[in-house]
Amino acid sequence: MSEFHNVRVTKKANVYFDGKVTSRTITFADGSRKTLGIMVPGDYRFNTDAAEVMEIIAGSLQVQLPGSELWQTFEDGSSFEVPAKSAFSLKVSRLTDYCCSYLK
Repeated sequence: MSEFHNVRVTKKANVYFDGKVTSRTITFADGSRKTLGIMVPGDYRFNTDAAEVMEIIAGSLQVQLPGSELWQTFEDGSSFEVPAKSAFSLKVSRLTDYCCSYLK
């Protein structure tokens, strides 16, 4: 899906790591949420409340998922899931455009 219809967009950006990761929250009529964002190259660690699906729209990164010692590469058009109440690490190698879906 390349565009979303009938959503609310929160104007205030979510800003992390001194502005190296930013996103905007969109909310659908059913109350579900997604964030659309950009990450510049760097190393990051995120904590999750809800389970997430991270879709890489453009760019490249490596992710170390919870409970794993392995680093997996994800690029344009790929995605990965992160469980609720966990943490994951990212190594972003080039500017990455992403969509994060929060699962119920």
